[in-house]
Amino acid sequence: MATLSTHVLDTMNGCPAAGMAVALYRIDDGGAALLHHHTTLNADGRSPDLAQAASALAIGRYRLVFQVAAYFRARGVALPEPPFLDEVPVDFGIAEPGSHHHVPLLATPWAYSTYRGS
Repeated sequence: MATLSTHVLDTMNGCPAAGMAVALYRIDDGGAALLHHHTTLNADGRSPDLAQAASALAIGRYRLVFQVAAYFRARGVALPEPPFLDEVPVDFGIAEPGSHHHVPLLATPWAYSTYRGS
């Protein structure tokens, strides 16, 4: 079984995205099924609860959904309605049993970047 972690950095303010919500879904032919919803990332922009809930992921397709607009609004950023970025989904696949997948996100209200981390 594979493991998963995430780390979100707020590149607008130059800090971890403490307080951002993230959800984990499994994707299959029937759509997306919610596996775990964590209401807030910790002070370091990480979710230990997500790592624990996703400690044994099977081979397959998954999605992390980051609540970017809600996070920046909570920080006092004036965003249009609708915001340019609201929820940011990151779809990824797990092909190797026993592998670790780290999915970092760098985010502003107008842009984001992700990659497979270590």
